[in-house]
Amino acid sequence: GRTKSSSWFGPEEGLELDLPETKGGDGNVVREDGPRVVNGQITSREQLMGISVGSAGGWSLEVFPGDFVVHRKYGIGRYDKTVLNPKTKLTPEEKEAAEERRKEIINEQMKDGKQLEEIQRVVEAFGSAADKDPISNPLATLLEIAYSDAVVHVPIERAYRLSRYRAGDAAVKPRLSRVKGEAWAKAKRKVEANTVQMAEDVLALYATRETLNRAPFDPSAEGMVKVFSKSFPFEPTPDQKKCFEDVENDMVWRSRPMDRLICGDVGFGKTEVALRALFRAVANGRQAALLAPTGVLAAQHFKQVVRRMGEETEHKFRIALLRGGMGKNTKKGRELRASIAAGEVDIIVGTHALLSNGMKFNDLGLLCIDEEQRFGVNQKERLKLICNCVDVLTLSATPIPRTLQMSLSGIRDTSTIRSPPPMRKPTISYVQEYEESLIKSAVEKELARSGQCYYVVPRISQLQDANDLLLRIFPGLRVIQAHGRMSRGAAEDNVASFAEGSHDVLLATTVIENGVDIPRVNTIIIQNAQAFGMSTLYQLRGRVGRSDLQAYAYFFHKNDAITEQSAQRLQAMADLHELGSGFDVANRDLEIRGAGSLLGTEQSGMAAKVGFDLYMRMLKKSIRQLRGLDLPVVPRSNVILPGGEGSIEWDAASDEAIASYLIPDSYIEDAKERSKQEGVARLAESTARLVEITNEWKDKYGGIPSELQNNLKSLHLNSCLRQLGIDIVGLDESTGDCILRSPGLRPRHWAMICSQLPRGAPPKGLDVVFPARFTFSTGDVEITGGKKVDLDEFISPNYADDDEEWDALDEEEVEAMKEISSASTIKNMQDVEIQNYPRFVVKKLGTSVDEGSRVDSLLKVLLPPTKVVFTKQEKDKEKAKLAAELRDKREAIARQKKEQEKLNSRRLGGFGY
Repeated sequence: GRTKSSSWFGPEEGLELDLPETKGGDGNVVREDGPRVVNGQITSREQLMGISVGSAGGWSLEVFPGDFVVHRKYGIGRYDKTVLNPKTKLTPEEKEAAEERRKEIINEQMKDGKQLEEIQRVVEAFGSAADKDPISNPLATLLEIAYSDAVVHVPIERAYRLSRYRAGDAAVKPRLSRVKGEAWAKAKRKVEANTVQMAEDVLALYATRETLNRAPFDPSAEGMVKVFSKSFPFEPTPDQKKCFEDVENDMVWRSRPMDRLICGDVGFGKTEVALRALFRAVANGRQAALLAPTGVLAAQHFKQVVRRMGEETEHKFRIALLRGGMGKNTKKGRELRASIAAGEVDIIVGTHALLSNGMKFNDLGLLCIDEEQRFGVNQKERLKLICNCVDVLTLSATPIPRTLQMSLSGIRDTSTIRSPPPMRKPTISYVQEYEESLIKSAVEKELARSGQCYYVVPRISQLQDANDLLLRIFPGLRVIQAHGRMSRGAAEDNVASFAEGSHDVLLATTVIENGVDIPRVNTIIIQNAQAFGMSTLYQLRGRVGRSDLQAYAYFFHKNDAITEQSAQRLQAMADLHELGSGFDVANRDLEIRGAGSLLGTEQSGMAAKVGFDLYMRMLKKSIRQLRGLDLPVVPRSNVILPGGEGSIEWDAASDEAIASYLIPDSYIEDAKERSKQEGVARLAESTARLVEITNEWKDKYGGIPSELQNNLKSLHLNSCLRQLGIDIVGLDESTGDCILRSPGLRPRHWAMICSQLPRGAPPKGLDVVFPARFTFSTGDVEITGGKKVDLDEFISPNYADDDEEWDALDEEEVEAMKEISSASTIKNMQDVEIQNYPRFVVKKLGTSVDEGSRVDSLLKVLLPPTKVVFTKQEKDKEKAKLAAELRDKREAIARQKKEQEKLNSRRLGGFGY
């Protein structure tokens, strides 16, 4: 029979269960789920219908028939197909349209002179499978999900409730859940308890990270960065611009060291993000380093850095290359290390040699790591020592599973470049069994258009055979080799010679995986592709397709050597060929290799119970619940009041700009100390901390001069704005009101803040406006300052279930962060559609308060709620730290007890018991 669950989708949506009546077995349909090898070719699933489902990172993943999926309520199932069934619940509009259409059908039947019995049969068929009219009987697209004891039909508009099953060992097919019974609910409860513990660890790490401090980079140097950025010969893509801003905010507007991952497809412009960061560090008088995994990539980066900012340019930065063969016992190596330690080199580009013991930097300010996934555990431990209180910028096209987990849980800041450069075409990929005739046609095709090819093998020992094969097929073909065991610099020289066009084919190992950028090479042939990891396959494919010509990648494999995991990797290369799919490749790699561990605690077992995406979603929910007040804090606020009042931004356009965070030279005479104190005050996390800083200044340097007192008011204002999530402040010229936009503010936040204020009312003179979409009411809601308001009616929407609310919270968080990131570029309040955002309003500030006194008026109304927010956040941090410490102690006691039991059992064994 067929039953319906109204509790899951609410009264308007139905989820259908088809319960099979056949007995025996587990009700599972036996079928081949893995990648299919047909006639020596791994078949792509493009011809099947891919359905976008939700995933932990906020982007969507596609599932295809045969994929395992997780439904939040029913558990792990298998997506079999999409079906069209008559809609069981119609909207009022659909009902009205159906009734009108049915009347038309009856009238048509009568006009055609049909008998009464025939018309009666047509009427009886309305709404049934026999009714084929799409208006009279609207159809719904449903996803058919097979479980061990049922088939579930999920409406396609609710596909976001599904996620693709990805877990600790996805090569082992999961057991399908049972729809009946409590097994899935129990598994979810167990995992939920685990995510609460995990959330405490994450929040403790947040709190610890916030205690790390270093001197921020000076905003006054941003004018130099803007000049440098003009030497970039292309128009940056929107995602690149966002990355530039994220990195600037981390380096200039945060006091904790940057730890940011830039994830972007090969050739999408990650290196430009790194170059601007390197320039910023040196422009601020600090040393910077760029670490690459191979000599070929390091040499390529070195050339680019020298060309853009070396001694031959107007910037005249001193650049050095440290690579293999320049050890501390060689003359060159000793000299270069001495120059680096003495500060005679501004930017060091290097390979693993940068990580060697005894390597001394001179005031290292930034370390950029390209292709982090290529470094091993020991090298990363060494990185941790080097990077203590140093800004770190990591670039990766396909981050390793652990890095991906850390970025998804928010432990690591992440920026993604998904928009391709203009005119770029996706590389066409072929995954086929190895055949000489296919190699011949691939090379011929490329040579016919005067192009060049890469030919890649997994091992050095296979290069000669491949060389002989190519020369047998194409006598006279110009082939040059590159591999890791060539004499020093030979691989780099050969790649450079190939780039000049003097050879047809570069025959290489994975030494060309990173950094080789030759636009005229648009065909790559990968032999024994089953022997490569997914990240390597993806990087190799990224070597081609760097111009506006169509590029081709051939993945040739041997059927007798293929394993299930290598088949899955090749399947992913066949499926994920669109531009910008690097993050999806990393996701699929996580699915194949396993989620591994996070924070040193093994989580893959728990992830396997519910699937990685649902696990990460539950973790985010636990983090939000533990934090209580999850109001996004902004890194900087853009105050655009008349006369620059209240702003602490540096106006790079004006030579005479005096930013209000500056300390007079006469007050702190030492330039280095003055700069340090300006940074500390500019980024003080609270007004209370600012008071402490000024008291320290009074004790050390004497009374605060009046000029600095006015500047301090602006610093207090900006501290309040950041705490309240206010990213832009300006006057509405038509009313004279001061508008303070807070994209992340929600009624639940304001209700919590007001409950802690005197009389439970917001400050008089500070109104708050929430657009209708955030209040679940029919119009905008304005909450007047000074009056106690019952906010409950705006806070508790009538969701079908708790999960629906968390979905809404996830969406609004993503949206809020997008808006916050773009605020610093706004020059005028007219450029902002302010009616779409939550905002504070101080009435008539522009007309009734004189210029010069507006900062005082704003501070008067903003200080009380700011104190509430800061106090709550400090309590949450302390609570998370204590919980983590308590659990560490418990685990240590449990370990000691276990060791004691082992010792006792060995002793007893020695006495012959």
